[in-house]
Amino acid sequence: MSALGEEIKALIRDHGPISLERYMALALTHPTHGYYMHRDPFGASGDFTTAPEISQMFGELIGLWAAEVWASMGAPNPVRLIELGPGRGTLMSDALRAARVAPNFRAVLDVCLIEASPMLAAIQHETLLTAGAPISWAAGWREAPEGPAIVIANEFLDALPIRQYVRGPRDWRERVVTLDEKGALTFALAPSAEPYIGARAEEGAVLEVNAIAHRLVYAIAERLAKQGGAALFIDYGHTTTGFGDTLQAVRSHRMVDPLSEPGTADITAHVDFAAMARSARAAGAAIYGPIPQGDFLRALGLDQRAATLARKGGPQQIADIEAARLRLSGKGEGEMGALFKAMVVANRNLPPPPGFQP
Repeated sequence: MSALGEEIKALIRDHGPISLERYMALALTHPTHGYYMHRDPFGASGDFTTAPEISQMFGELIGLWAAEVWASMGAPNPVRLIELGPGRGTLMSDALRAARVAPNFRAVLDVCLIEASPMLAAIQHETLLTAGAPISWAAGWREAPEGPAIVIANEFLDALPIRQYVRGPRDWRERVVTLDEKGALTFALAPSAEPYIGARAEEGAVLEVNAIAHRLVYAIAERLAKQGGAALFIDYGHTTTGFGDTLQAVRSHRMVDPLSEPGTADITAHVDFAAMARSARAAGAAIYGPIPQGDFLRALGLDQRAATLARKGGPQQIADIEAARLRLSGKGEGEMGALFKAMVVANRNLPPPPGFQP
């Protein structure tokens, strides 16, 4: 068992079962042993690969998207370009490079990266040394600078800790993490029912609730409604609220037991975009989407960008570009175009953003 696993087991022995939400928070962001705090999990040598690492086209298109949104906002000076969970900084690097075609936009940019991991913040700093824009870092949304903003969150909401509730014969009970008879981590149900869940479902159904994501999306939407701007969320998830257990853990590009060796694997759950949209609307923002990532990227010009890059490359480069295009936008097995969704939360005075226009 990992060092964090032993610490969690001691916590449970001393204080009793903990919620899945607390378990995920410890596994991912524990100051000493958290998964994200002291490692680079991205790419072939890591545990998973995100869209910006697949191809420069992804970040480039988002950079141009941001420039168009800025123009629709009335070209505020300055404008905050805020990214949540920037990974290695690859997306922001590609976005800022592409935005050179809009020098007026680049000239008024103030970039802020929301990052909790010291190691990833250091990698981002190295990646963006020559980006040519002022960049600052913040540990959380509340620390981001005020003012009109364009917010990017790619594969961020899926890593926010969730709670799970299981339908029994008569009521709903929260799924908790506890110890089995041998002292190993295991799932169990809380002894008391949840009195405020009235959803009807078959026995054994699982309801996932991400209160942390709800609060964040509400806070972002509230600010955009008051100060102007738009937020682009891209993640894997579903467009309607329903039931199902989507908790998963990944290590070295393979699925593993979420309770096995906490702190050594990424733990995520599918995003309920319908629920996130409800929170954003409650804060006074407009919602566009969600739509499949493939449709969004093609609407931004993915196919044309791929063709442009292919004209400059040799046979292997052409094949690599086409493989990346299909992985980003295709809707078959192993491709991201359908599983991943794009949704925009925006100030109600803005026109429909690029990719969501009729």
